[in-house]
Amino acid sequence: MAARRIGSPGDGYAGYRERLVEQLRAGGIENLAVLRAFAEIPRHLFVPEGLRARAYEDVALPIGWGQTISQPSTQARYLEALELRGDEKVLEVGTGSGYQTALLGFLAAQVFSIERVPELAATARSALRAAGLENVTVLVGDGTLGWRPYAPYQAILVAAAAPQVPKPLLEQLDEGGRLVMALMGNSGQELIRIRREGRSTRVERLGTANFLPLVGRYGAPLPEGENR
Repeated sequence: MAARRIGSPGDGYAGYRERLVEQLRAGGIENLAVLRAFAEIPRHLFVPEGLRARAYEDVALPIGWGQTISQPSTQARYLEALELRGDEKVLEVGTGSGYQTALLGFLAAQVFSIERVPELAATARSALRAAGLENVTVLVGDGTLGWRPYAPYQAILVAAAAPQVPKPLLEQLDEGGRLVMALMGNSGQELIRIRREGRSTRVERLGTANFLPLVGRYGAPLPEGENR
């Protein structure tokens, strides 16, 4: 795991982070690196100021533009599924608040994150700087297209749900790489992990999920009235 300059134990929130980690552990999260990331990354920097009192509750919170910061237990499950070792280059689709981006930055060598809403991307960049994460880059664009200039990626995390995996993301997944996302089906959403094995891929089913739709060329259309 790469060392990062992040939240200080004296920031007044360390005890809240410790309690959150205990909740995650009690909920079945076992990966020690993932638990340490939640113990270190200051979630309160990534939520609206008026909601900071709830920053370390295991709940999703609104961040504007019809988006939310996911509940920590869901993010921990995603991160555990990626099986990061610390030396990976990661692509994240859906920066949102930037909190999951920060967790990825703590766990991996380099992170490239794509956000379709410019205002959210700007807020996330500011929060990431405040948290001291220097190995993450945020791009405004269509996440379903991936980010080819920096491909291939050893891990890809899609923070949204789609009927199928966007083809460009599969093309940008490195040999031995893992892609984690939620797929929509008739009976709801299912969390999957795809492993690249030569010219083929292997799909693993990891249980139910509940995410907002993935918007883009290879996902859902833009919300009515939005033109980006």
